[in-house]
Amino acid sequence: MSLTSILSAEAIENAIKDCQAPDSFCYKKFFQLCGLSSKTPKEVKDVFQILDEDNSGFIEESELKFFLQRFVPGARTLTEAETKSFISAADDDSDGKIGVEEFQTMVLS
Repeated sequence: MSLTSILSAEAIENAIKDCQAPDSFCYKKFFQLCGLSSKTPKEVKDVFQILDEDNSGFIEESELKFFLQRFVPGARTLTEAETKSFISAADDDSDGKIGVEEFQTMVLS
């Protein structure tokens, strides 16, 4: 399964373009622009599984740094500040990583 089987390539491109400058990434705006926030919980879970590169059931800080590149290979990496802000926004149980339920809550809220 690929991200473009769930989200349109055009929407993904627009979302990536919006946060090209370092420290301009806003997860809420990104999820809206790429269309993820209007998907079903099942589709959001499918996207999570694509982003969870090591299939650990979590998106760790090391994977989150390359979050944009999972959508578009040539995209930039997230800055350390963006990565930490992203994790703290979703990490309800303070374990330093994002689980599937935390991801769904973050995307769909």
